[in-house]
Amino acid sequence: MQPFSLSSSSSPCRNAMCVGKCSRIVGPCLLVLGTLSMAASILLLFPGGASKYLLEGHISSQAKAVPGVWGGGIAVLLAATHATALGWQRCGCSGGGTRSNAFISVVLSKLALLGATACFVLSGVGLTNGPLCLYNSTQHGALWGYPFLDAIDQGTDVRAENYLYNQRTWSICLEPEGIVSWHVVLFFLLLFLSVAEMVLALLQILNGCVGCLCGFCEGK
Repeated sequence: MQPFSLSSSSSPCRNAMCVGKCSRIVGPCLLVLGTLSMAASILLLFPGGASKYLLEGHISSQAKAVPGVWGGGIAVLLAATHATALGWQRCGCSGGGTRSNAFISVVLSKLALLGATACFVLSGVGLTNGPLCLYNSTQHGALWGYPFLDAIDQGTDVRAENYLYNQRTWSICLEPEGIVSWHVVLFFLLLFLSVAEMVLALLQILNGCVGCLCGFCEGK
């Protein structure tokens, strides 16, 4: 009977160690993803590294919303910092404080999940609409607008083609230089980062729920 008793009593500690190890992996990964998301969103405000377009207001509405800063960035970094700190805690396996911290981690991870989801949605809309740029309109000459979004009103014009699959249409944007590739690459990067953040946030939510039951830190 004693071997069974020892195995049973050590199970919560083993679970706590697994939860802590998971947090030590998920936390830093979210830190990296959140930082990259913020960087990509900020770069969208400076096409080609120039600041004049932001000052002139010639930035797309999705880029100005900076979803990678508040959604895929700050919200994720809060959960990541907390999870990383908890993952490296060392204490008893049954501490009530660790369970309350695990609950806080679940709440922050849910916030990170919502933020990453919002970043994903806005990035998808940004890709669909295309960039704001100076282009030659058949009716009004050169003007600032969304040529690939406004192409619906252009009938069979080449701009009506899906610009993501036809790079020949990218030359319609005269200014900023290279804005279409800048827009597409950074928004695709935000999409990829937000999907990874959503997966890790879900994992940390499950991890935190286990931590609420058996503790969140590794026993000495």
